[in-house]
Amino acid sequence: MLFYEKEVFPGLYTIDCDYISPGVACAYLVVEGEEAAFVENNTNLAVPILLEELRKVGRKPEDVKYIIVTHVHLDHAGGTGLLAKHCPNATILAHPKAATHLINPERLIQSSIQVYGEENFKKLYGEILPVPKERVKSPEDGEEIRWGKRIFKFYYTRGHANHHFCIFDSLSNGIFTGDSFGLGYKDFAVGKNPILYPSTTPTDFDSEEAMNTVDKILSTGADKAYLTHFGVWKDLESGARQMKQGLHAMQNILSSGERSGLEGGALLEFCTGRIRAYLERELLTQGIILGEKEEMLLGFDSKINAQGLVFQIERKKRRQDLKKN
Repeated sequence: MLFYEKEVFPGLYTIDCDYISPGVACAYLVVEGEEAAFVENNTNLAVPILLEELRKVGRKPEDVKYIIVTHVHLDHAGGTGLLAKHCPNATILAHPKAATHLINPERLIQSSIQVYGEENFKKLYGEILPVPKERVKSPEDGEEIRWGKRIFKFYYTRGHANHHFCIFDSLSNGIFTGDSFGLGYKDFAVGKNPILYPSTTPTDFDSEEAMNTVDKILSTGADKAYLTHFGVWKDLESGARQMKQGLHAMQNILSSGERSGLEGGALLEFCTGRIRAYLERELLTQGIILGEKEEMLLGFDSKINAQGLVFQIERKKRRQDLKKN
């Protein structure tokens, strides 16, 4: 079940980043004593929102101890450089493979332009600022950081991205899952049961690793997942079932795409149509009527998830062709 309270636990707040539309992407503000931390930061456009929420809870940018990003996809970490400039005392915590891109974001920028197109990229993300190397720390898999009354424990979680980690918060017994435990939009939680489904965006999607990650998240003992898209998921067992069902469906679509013999735009259209059909069936099963916003979200996710599947199909084909030669 999804919950959208602003304060989801004493001192832990959901912040709607107003990305694309309200209820699509959030960050979390954690207050510990006189200090604070942000988990996720969305884009440069969200930074003023984050700083205003910080002010509302009586903390200043100088009080921010940590800026944490689950991975460097730009709807999660696009504002890191700008936020770090505003928060001079903050240490940036990121997976080691993510840290590289935060320090030198040029490759990330170029790959994102390929996914979104240059016009959309500028509209959604603006200028991506680098983060000074000396301010970035990369916790190891399983590492614990004690902060006041809580412990943050970091888990490397592949499947959605190879540079992804999740963060277990001991005080609230919740886990910040980034995209590793799927997408659960507010607008898709109005039927009989809320809908959770996987994100297969380029370039690292691996269904087997994603399955392992779901089990890893369950094994932490957390009783809630803090989704970036969007809010608190309080029934991890039901979420895990939906995720695994969705991952099986995405793998089947990927396999069908491989067998189709299609390439380029035709392959993308093939995968997009099948992903959309799958998601529509899931939504309609729960009695969710597709209005204008729901259609927008469905179209956006179907296409970007299809791009991830197409990338995997075409990369596998290139590798097979190289072996033949």
